[in-house]
Amino acid sequence: MAELLLLADPTSMWVRPDGESMAIDFDSIAALQSWLHLAGLNNPDLLTGEHHGTDDDGRAYRSMAAYPTWHGWEIFAHAREYLDTAAVLAPDVADQLAGLAVAG
Repeated sequence: MAELLLLADPTSMWVRPDGESMAIDFDSIAALQSWLHLAGLNNPDLLTGEHHGTDDDGRAYRSMAAYPTWHGWEIFAHAREYLDTAAVLAPDVADQLAGLAVAG
């Protein structure tokens, strides 16, 4: 498990009741995809799925699931991102970021 924690930053992980599989949740789809890549699991045969939906409270989201085998464990990896979380930047912050982008 130390390798998982070094390669990624899961929000939760637990051994499932069967004792042979593990569920791992990630904070973002990018974090899940990064872990798959860094762990060498992102290959054409990897079973993945993406879904767009709406929670009971009406918030739109997209999610990704991946089902690799890793170090003998069957993994149920999942990430969910809400689509309405974009915050408006303060004008001075937006100007500073624009300046950095132009300078970079």
